[in-house]
Amino acid sequence: MKRILSFLLAAMLLASLPGCGKTEPEEPPAQPAASAAAPAPIPEPEPEPAGPAGTNPLTGLPMEPEYESLRPVAVMLNNLKAAQPQLGNSLADIIYEVPAEGGITRMLALYQTLEGEQVGMLGSIRSSRPYYIELALGHDALYVHAGGSPEAYQDLSAWGVDNMDGVNGGSDAKIFWRDKERRKTMDYEHTLVTSGEKILAYLAEGYFPTEHADGYDYPQRFAEDGTPTGGTAAELVSVKFSQYKTGVFDYDAAEGAYLVSQYGKPYTDGNTGGQVRAVNLLTLETEISQISGDSYGRLRVRTTGEGRGQYFCGGKTVPILWSRKDRNSPFVYRTEDGAPLTLGQGNSYVCIYSPKTGSVTVS
Repeated sequence: MKRILSFLLAAMLLASLPGCGKTEPEEPPAQPAASAAAPAPIPEPEPEPAGPAGTNPLTGLPMEPEYESLRPVAVMLNNLKAAQPQLGNSLADIIYEVPAEGGITRMLALYQTLEGEQVGMLGSIRSSRPYYIELALGHDALYVHAGGSPEAYQDLSAWGVDNMDGVNGGSDAKIFWRDKERRKTMDYEHTLVTSGEKILAYLAEGYFPTEHADGYDYPQRFAEDGTPTGGTAAELVSVKFSQYKTGVFDYDAAEGAYLVSQYGKPYTDGNTGGQVRAVNLLTLETEISQISGDSYGRLRVRTTGEGRGQYFCGGKTVPILWSRKDRNSPFVYRTEDGAPLTLGQGNSYVCIYSPKTGSVTVS
């Protein structure tokens, strides 16, 4: 009996042991139910960087406020065919083109600021005449030139014009030099240049006040779109100054500006190779006559008083009236009904001519 009990006990112990080399898998612990993942927050769009808070008084475009009250710089540019290309002309805020002796024209290019624009070289620089000085004074500008007629030198002195002279200047002459590259292909007279950097460095020495006096105001109005209401089509404009020079302005709708040509080819900036463009084109009629007894055929050009003209913008044109109280006042432009003319935001090209020797053709 004892042996039977021992046998049964041993059998029970063997049955309770696991099988050969195997273990029973354990029940994995229950996992808590996963909660639904919250959607990732949508990032806020970064705000557009704010543009300059000031306004360029010559173009109506935004600019840094510290430049608004600066006196612009007015530069005399040589426009003989043999002197092309000009340098720095495409960055001018306003270009005035006016006949000079012999049927040629010269440009007076105005820059509200030379700061931060990388204007580079400017030129070639040519001599002064009284009516170019008057145009510069109308903007209270600092005037850059290279020499001048006897009458121009008298006026520079009598009118107290703040000017930098590349021919008969004193310390200001150091901002000019003869460009070696231009000397390879051009006559010596077409090689005198300066630069935005040189002018700024000279002005920083304190020779002239660089800001307008308190109370100065340039009254021109601007709008984002200056296309004249009720204007007639003006896709192609030809301005004949003389038998020697005709300027051509071809409206480019994609650019929103007139592309300028002269001497049968694009009018370009030698610094960039780009064609000069103008958002606003103005043609002003005036009296132009040869100075009696002047052996060089120099001209007298009326820039004050009143006159008629045309305004072109957005491929349209309207007749306008211009007036100017005196040589120290800016041009005032009005429509024929007497309302102030609003220009488009952007640069302007102003052609001053005599209907007796020139004309404007529109198509």
